[in-house]
Amino acid sequence: MLCASTALSSLFAQGLTNYGNNYRDFASKAYYFGLSFGINNSNYQIDRGRRFIGNEVIKTVESIGGPGFTVGVITNMKVGDYFDLRVIPSFAFIERNIRYSGSALLTNDTTSIESSFFEIPFQIRYKSKPYKDVKLYLVGGLKYGYDISSKSRTKRLTDEIRLSPHDFSVEAGAGFQIFLPYVIFSPEIKFTQGIGNVMIYRNELPKSNVLEKIFSRMFTISFHFEG
Repeated sequence: MLCASTALSSLFAQGLTNYGNNYRDFASKAYYFGLSFGINNSNYQIDRGRRFIGNEVIKTVESIGGPGFTVGVITNMKVGDYFDLRVIPSFAFIERNIRYSGSALLTNDTTSIESSFFEIPFQIRYKSKPYKDVKLYLVGGLKYGYDISSKSRTKRLTDEIRLSPHDFSVEAGAGFQIFLPYVIFSPEIKFTQGIGNVMIYRNELPKSNVLEKIFSRMFTISFHFEG
């Protein structure tokens, strides 16, 4: 009996050591708020159309990724010990390129598409048990984005390609929380895949009629500060 009591006491004490002091300070909070900063690399998933086959001018079409950055405001609600609901309204500044090549008249002709998106991601986050002051997590969800720079870009690319300002996508990522004395610091990586065709088909535009669908893609490294 004495041995069993000693063993249980030892296990209990060991369990307590898995929870750091900083984590305990945040454990009772039902809501977190904070800021998010990220760097991104974006490109397009391009589906070529029937007019691309046998085209005498355009032989290849490919998407070239470009750098960008994201800033956002975090609202986080805890659902039990392991799940969070998160909303992160953000501004994302994105650069993407579509490169056309083929005949001597069209050698590495690149269409550059710069966008400024207002985004609203809705996410669910699943967290591990804490070890000291660290938790690992997985995150996923849906995101709506609106390109607030689309009107000015449409004027500039009138004779090349047209894209919808609305974009819907799914997201998946992973990261870890580091519980510091006054803030939760969370590095995170995330992949975003568009689920809606953003291309507005224009039969009279040579660079547009060889394409059928365009979907957005983005890889983001984020740094969240919550408290």
